[in-house]
Amino acid sequence: MSAPLILGDFAIFFIILISGLVFSEFFKRLHLPYVVALVVAGIIIGPSVLGIVALSPPLEFMGSIGIVFLMFMAGLEVRTDLLAKARKKLLAIVAINATIPALVGFTIVFFFGYEPLTALAISTIFISSSVAIVVPILEEKGFIETEMGAFIIGAVILEDIGSLFMLSFVLQTAEPTAALPLFIFIPLVIVSVIILKLLLPRMQKWFFGIRKRLGYEEDVLFLFAVTVAVAAYFEILGLHAIVAGFLVGLILSGGIRQEKTVNKLHAITYGLFIPIFLLQVGIETDLTVFLQLDAVLALVIAITAGLILSKALSGYLAGRLIKLEPKKALFVGFATTPQVSTSLAAAFTAFQLGIIDANLQTSIVILSITTVLLAPLVLSRLASKIEPKEREQIP
Repeated sequence: MSAPLILGDFAIFFIILISGLVFSEFFKRLHLPYVVALVVAGIIIGPSVLGIVALSPPLEFMGSIGIVFLMFMAGLEVRTDLLAKARKKLLAIVAINATIPALVGFTIVFFFGYEPLTALAISTIFISSSVAIVVPILEEKGFIETEMGAFIIGAVILEDIGSLFMLSFVLQTAEPTAALPLFIFIPLVIVSVIILKLLLPRMQKWFFGIRKRLGYEEDVLFLFAVTVAVAAYFEILGLHAIVAGFLVGLILSGGIRQEKTVNKLHAITYGLFIPIFLLQVGIETDLTVFLQLDAVLALVIAITAGLILSKALSGYLAGRLIKLEPKKALFVGFATTPQVSTSLAAAFTAFQLGIIDANLQTSIVILSITTVLLAPLVLSRLASKIEPKEREQIP
């Protein structure tokens, strides 16, 4: 591992920003995802390869903000109306496509000699999928407005929500941040979510109603302030900030329809805070663990193959259970394999708290890169075998 150069914060900040720009443009030309570009850029400029930068406390704090707003934007992009369209078939898919991968993930990690709590943390990652990758694929292939597209997205959303809530309890078990016992903590969290669901849309409607009398940026400032306030409140309760960020985005997703507001949110979050977090993930990825080929390579292969196979096969089984044709059922299975936002956020947080080690964190990063590259290729091939007229024909 290369020793990082001794640079000031501004120099490191500049290198991080320019690396994100260069790698994003390069990967765009290769038609590869933005998220992968930034993680790879972080790996290359970090101690594992070139050793140009190491993170300082100010940049780590910006990365912490980035992880919250990454989950906020993930929640904001959820179309809750699609959940209602596919509600009759969601439970079967979610139950099978979450339970089987979770058991596989737990078994793999426990088999490699880790503690049950560590295995449980990885099993929560195996539950999740990536809305950010799935939606563009469905749009490109003409599935986004179909019922099958609706329940794929719905299943992925519910799995992400379930994964985050399970993760929050794992984190609370590993490092309690609240003195409240569980029998008080859980009902208090539920009541808090219900109150926020009732209160935040009203606050949003009232504020956006008077927004015309204010400056141009106050709408974004309001959303940022609400997100940070809710994250701070949930941290006091003992629920991790990434869950709070997702909840705020999910609650407000139905009320933000103005294109200018959405564009400004994207510009600030994806233009600054989120890239710093993704680059931080890459910088802190320790590729030297691969020098221990006998142990780590087997772990990486087991986790990557285990996730892909368990997600694809469980999705296929769920699709067949609700009487989808085999090719459609297989499409559903592979649509749930990509692992990006939630997986990286969960792995990063668990690593920071000492729940998982560098080997597991690196395995999750490799898993994310692999699934993000593989899923679009497989889904494109499967989509070509499903006629457009068949896409709406759901039993």
